[in-house]
Amino acid sequence: QVQLVESGGGLVQAGGSLRLSCAASGRTFIRYFMGWFRQCPGKEREFVAAISWSGGSTYYRDSVKGRFTISRDSAKKLVYLQMNSLKPEDTAVYYCAASSKGPTVGYDYWGQGTQVTVSS
Repeated sequence: QVQLVESGGGLVQAGGSLRLSCAASGRTFIRYFMGWFRQCPGKEREFVAAISWSGGSTYYRDSVKGRFTISRDSAKKLVYLQMNSLKPEDTAVYYCAASSKGPTVGYDYWGQGTQVTVSS
């Protein structure tokens, strides 16, 4: 079992930055891919970024490459999403998730989400 709690969301102007954090609990945290997803009202949840259990591999959706960076501190059971050059279209609820199967599939555990709002 893995429990996830996100923090760090808020309101920021376009071009600004935010860093989201995800605190995990559970003894097997280190074995999971960790990902960030987002969902806008009326739209499906979409993949944003993921990181392998070792931290050696990262994955991003095209629209955030070069702007977002995912990282993890397995010793502290923390996952981060550094978001720079934010755009209004990045506005969404962001969710942290854990997968035992791969970077973009099999996400079994989810946090409650944190709201990110980017004003133009």
